[in-house]
Amino acid sequence: MNRRYAVRRLLQVLPAVASILIVTFAVVHAAPGDPVLAVAGQNGNEEYYAFMREKFGLDRPLLQQFATYTSNVLRGDLGVSFVQGQAVSDLIAERVPATLLLMGTALAVSTVGGIALGALAARRPFGPFDLAVSTTALVGYALPVFWLAQLAMLTIAFRTGWFPIQGMTTARADYTGLAHYADVARHLVLPAGVLAASEVALITRIARTGILAEMSSDYIRVAQAKGLSASGALLHHALRNALLPVVTVVGTRIGFLFSGAVLVETVFGWPGLGRLVLAAAQTRDHPVLLGMVLVVAFSLVLANLITDLVYSRVDPRIRYR
Repeated sequence: MNRRYAVRRLLQVLPAVASILIVTFAVVHAAPGDPVLAVAGQNGNEEYYAFMREKFGLDRPLLQQFATYTSNVLRGDLGVSFVQGQAVSDLIAERVPATLLLMGTALAVSTVGGIALGALAARRPFGPFDLAVSTTALVGYALPVFWLAQLAMLTIAFRTGWFPIQGMTTARADYTGLAHYADVARHLVLPAGVLAASEVALITRIARTGILAEMSSDYIRVAQAKGLSASGALLHHALRNALLPVVTVVGTRIGFLFSGAVLVETVFGWPGLGRLVLAAAQTRDHPVLLGMVLVVAFSLVLANLITDLVYSRVDPRIRYR
């Protein structure tokens, strides 16, 4: 990988995040609803509301507010939450580990599971197993995450009692060591499984299609003519060449995973960034919303860069300049 290319891509983060920040700042402030009323309630008087607007800096012209906020961001200050009175960076830092655990688990399960199912289905195309996997993948991809989360809670959590319903750990339990990790894992199964469901379906279909296309290539026929088995050709040649579309999908689905995490965290009470964003939207907490946009935008640009870096590992023929 060319180091100059990586540096150039990282420098592209700045204008991309800046553009997103400008648009989001305008949209957030143009949205209906007064953040002062959301924080102070409906029963205050005009003097109190004026005091609150001056305290939050909302009495200034919009351009001046944006200039002040941009200056603070460049110094690493994302502002203070209107509602909770804490620094936005602290609020985000408190919830990042939970969301990373949820999204990372879902991404790992969907990637490994999707590639494995796609490879198994491509071994005997249009057979019973292939048809079953393709049908299940199509249904899984079509199901909305929010509906699937509620269905999993009603049919699996409530009826079987195998998995907890809410939270990341068991309330009133003081587990330590391995018991604590086991408790977190039990709480993680359903949210991560629901979040990974549609991603598994998508990656399975893409991996299957890519492997079937590679298996019909001339170099695969030559390898089989030299005595290589079909399974060997699939694992050692076709699978690796079919991974490029999978890598592309995994890299571009980070944003979709986060949007799904917002819904999943709401249903299962998972204490992550999704619930923070939802609460901030309901209370018109502008600093939290804008801080989250910056974090997500930077994460998406970084995910795309990592995707490009993985390309050259998967296919050595790819070179960046």
